[in-house]
Amino acid sequence: MTVLDKLASIVSDPHLSAKQKSAYLALEAEASLPYVEVSETLQAAMQAGIICDMFEGHAPFKPRYVLPDYAKFLRQGSRHLELAAATDLDEAINSLIILYHHVPSVTNMPVYLGQLDELLMPYVEGIDEQTLYRKLKNLWIMLDRTLPDAFVHVNIGPRDNIVCRTLLKIDAELKQVVPNLTFMYDPDTTPDDLLLMAASNICECNKPHIANYPMHASAFDAKGFGIVSCYNALPLAGGANTLVRINLKQVANQASSIDAFFEQCLPTYCALAYELIEARAKFLHQESHFFDSFLVKEGLIEPSRFAPMFGIYGMAEAVDILLGNPTISEQMSDKPSKHYGHHDSANQLGYRISKALDAIVKSTPVTYGYYGRALLHSQSGISLDVDVTPGVRIPYGTEPNPVAHIQALAPHHQYYTSGISDILTIDATVKQNPEAMYQLCKGAFNLGFREFSANVASNDLIRVTGYMIKLSDIATFKQQGSRTNTTGLGAEAAKNTGILKRQPRVAAHELTPCYGESNHCE
Repeated sequence: MTVLDKLASIVSDPHLSAKQKSAYLALEAEASLPYVEVSETLQAAMQAGIICDMFEGHAPFKPRYVLPDYAKFLRQGSRHLELAAATDLDEAINSLIILYHHVPSVTNMPVYLGQLDELLMPYVEGIDEQTLYRKLKNLWIMLDRTLPDAFVHVNIGPRDNIVCRTLLKIDAELKQVVPNLTFMYDPDTTPDDLLLMAASNICECNKPHIANYPMHASAFDAKGFGIVSCYNALPLAGGANTLVRINLKQVANQASSIDAFFEQCLPTYCALAYELIEARAKFLHQESHFFDSFLVKEGLIEPSRFAPMFGIYGMAEAVDILLGNPTISEQMSDKPSKHYGHHDSANQLGYRISKALDAIVKSTPVTYGYYGRALLHSQSGISLDVDVTPGVRIPYGTEPNPVAHIQALAPHHQYYTSGISDILTIDATVKQNPEAMYQLCKGAFNLGFREFSANVASNDLIRVTGYMIKLSDIATFKQQGSRTNTTGLGAEAAKNTGILKRQPRVAAHELTPCYGESNHCE
């Protein structure tokens, strides 16, 4: 298909809205530009599928993710947008809605809408609960209808407040794809009944993510951080200038032995990933003029607070290849016991790989980074990934029971500062016992989880890799398209990556006692 044929197919597609057609045409225009200059060796690694640039454009003119300081914006207003400082809840909501439409990302929509309860709490004094509920529900509906992209993300918690509880109530009622939602949990701050409310919401609509707030906060400075897009932790008033990822499965295929993997292959391909990071970040910071924008001039973002995300995926396949196990795609029978996620020797090799990656990322300077460094990220996969598992996850369809699942993956979480997540798929019986989800979450955090996410098998709204889709939307997508931009990605992921093969596991009370005072599970 020629370029003109491709453009013609976009403008004549009966299932795309006018806005969606404009977005796809823009992507084709970006892809027609010359690629940022990189070495032939790096080009070969990219063509071989070992290193991926994550489709941010050949000449990046906007960061991948942007996290404005919305609190500062509400306090000071904006000269560029001709907005005064907010003085009440209506003005605060109105100002935020306006700014959201000026915050770019790789999706052309804001991936971070702020720590919304903390942003709005200064403006709710004197407003009764019924009025607050109505205003916030209208806001929630507006976000879903005007920012129809599953990577749009709100944070709430860890402190207990009326806005936090009201948003949880609304989210469980509406069960919308947008916005994605992270609830911050801090055992020293968050009351148990609020965490239980968040866990009960998961039973209803598979939202929110629940983040280990102390663990995340310790990785960033006092200015803070936010969770964006799927589950990506990044500096507040900054973001991610680029995301580059390495396919560990393909790196393992280049290695003649485990020693060769650690001593030769991994360092070689990490160096090439850094070459790509430097090339892409240099163009963004030096050539695109993005950092001349009003977001910088008004102090809502700072160039020095943008970090490259150093992503990895395919850990499961890499471990099995290095140990001589057949990968899941190579076998038809039940999984052998020595596979990743199920056997200590396999899991220990995975931890060793994560530790080696952590050492490389922490010791390698970058020109445009957060305190001069990239941030390690367990990348959740994309819809084009075939026969390779996202991040450090256990392959779909082979997941053990939730406790064993958490135990197998918990040691990885300490290393992945800019985000790591698995998705526990829980049997629908948990709806009768939300306490089990609550205990499972607390147990995961006690064992070192950075982020807790779960799908309840009977829910229509599900997580794909971290973003949300509705199964009912997938069922009708081919016939009528979708008003939500990311439904197509979810449909493609369902076809190519096996997300619907996740095995629901019981999370009943008999699985939770091992998370008692000793925190030891056998």
